[in-house]
Amino acid sequence: MTPSAQQLAQRQQKVEELCAATLRALTGDADLHYRGRHLYRGETRLPIHAPHLHIDPEQDALADCRAAADGMALRLLHSDPALHRRLCPDDPIERLVFELLEQLRVETRVPADMPGMADNLRHRFENWSRAFHRSGLTEGSIGMLLYCVAQMCWSRLTARPVLEETEDTIESMRVTLVGALGGALAGIRRHRDDQQAFGPHALAIARLVGERVRAARAAAEDDDEAAEDEARHGFALLLDFDQDEGDDDGMATAATGTSKVFEEAALAYRVYTTRFDREVAAGRLVRRALLDEYRERLDKRLAEQAINLPRLARLLGAVLAEPHRDGWRFGEEEGRIDGRRLAQLVSSPTERRLFCREQYKPTADCVVSFLIDCSGSMKHHIEPVTMMTESLIRALEMIGARSELLGFTTGAWNGGRPYREWMSHGRPPGPGRLNEVCHLVFKSADRHWRRARTDIAALLKPDLFREGIDGEAVDWACNRLLARSETRRILVVISDGCPADSATGLANDGFYLDNHLKDVVARRTREGEVEILGLGVGLDLSPFYRRSLATDMSQALDGALFQDIVTLIAGGHRR
Repeated sequence: MTPSAQQLAQRQQKVEELCAATLRALTGDADLHYRGRHLYRGETRLPIHAPHLHIDPEQDALADCRAAADGMALRLLHSDPALHRRLCPDDPIERLVFELLEQLRVETRVPADMPGMADNLRHRFENWSRAFHRSGLTEGSIGMLLYCVAQMCWSRLTARPVLEETEDTIESMRVTLVGALGGALAGIRRHRDDQQAFGPHALAIARLVGERVRAARAAAEDDDEAAEDEARHGFALLLDFDQDEGDDDGMATAATGTSKVFEEAALAYRVYTTRFDREVAAGRLVRRALLDEYRERLDKRLAEQAINLPRLARLLGAVLAEPHRDGWRFGEEEGRIDGRRLAQLVSSPTERRLFCREQYKPTADCVVSFLIDCSGSMKHHIEPVTMMTESLIRALEMIGARSELLGFTTGAWNGGRPYREWMSHGRPPGPGRLNEVCHLVFKSADRHWRRARTDIAALLKPDLFREGIDGEAVDWACNRLLARSETRRILVVISDGCPADSATGLANDGFYLDNHLKDVVARRTREGEVEILGLGVGLDLSPFYRRSLATDMSQALDGALFQDIVTLIAGGHRR
């Protein structure tokens, strides 16, 4: 049976979690983690330079993914980034080769007591070599040149023979290169433990390849050149100066980028005016008769789903409840002596139940806030999202935990009153956010579900859904949680896309709200007072949230989905 998009996304998350744990163990760097298939140290993305370390967790075997993690760990441990940047050439082809050689160099530094790591790296390079050759990328002269150089350098550095499958194929090209590269190949072998001394020899190889590629491309006709570009692109996947390709299969990943406006303002987020912003109880925005109709529809759908709430409550209690002292247990056979029972020792010398012990009761001293993106695209998913959220709220109340349900949208499409005011003032540059935010409260933390159940049904009203300014909403929800007295505060952001407001995007740039959201989440995560989780509806939100889960709301709300959400709350994803 073909796995669903949600299953593929969850497998990817699990593989990335295991690889990140390997990286942290090997390097001792607790800030390393994967988000959206990319490696990060804290909030800084670390580029993967070598093509053979390009991994697709949805398709590649776990051994290949582990090899990529091993290779990155060796790069972090044995390569000086500043020295590497200083030596690295500017020409793309030369840089491509130089980056590969540096990665191959560090892969020779495997500790002697880790033969498994050496086997992982060898198998990964051989698997990549076979895939590159079988894809037809070696049929062109440039593809063959790059492939042959990679094989020769890997063979010289590791003292292993070139791949047997392609040995005859590259033989003629290898003969033409040996004379020109002989000295440099000996140099990289001799100085593989010294990055400074290794650099000039690697540069010599990179420059010779660059010269040959430029000569070949100059002589090629347009159609041949396109084929060679394809070969170079296949070789150069995931270099930091190449554009990453989108995923054709599986769960999509949230698109993200860099906002020049946000960076030039020293990461200072601006709001043109807050005069039209509001926070409102969502139930007041819907007629009572319509609310009752929505509630009846929601109850009917929930009954059809037949969600096992007691089981869900037990799962949540296992991860959220902690033991708290709750008096004493008397009449115990061990513990502290109970002075009130000493007379029994005289009257009944064989009596053993003379002790008392402290009694502990599991208590969920926490508050969980669900923040739902009420942008236009979420209208298509809002019914299953509402059912899922309400089920979680009811289960949380069964274990004594507090919960609240919030939403965020805008007061108008395309800017509304702030945008018109900005236009009337002559469009001053750098206005920041140009829409009126509307923060919705469907259920407050102090309100029981039974009293709020009608207001929760307001989520089904389509008119509430406009545009989304996520960063301010996350800040608002965090501030509400910080006003609570519970020891553990959890915010679950449920969204199906990136921050989007057309007026703000046009007046600033496309990633202005995107970068603000990342800044807010990073700041709140550093403060450590609120745990922020991302629950993507048909989307991988890992570019924004370190702990995230991609879900497929087109499927039924089954036990597997709730188990994944409980695991996310417990900290099992994107730590």
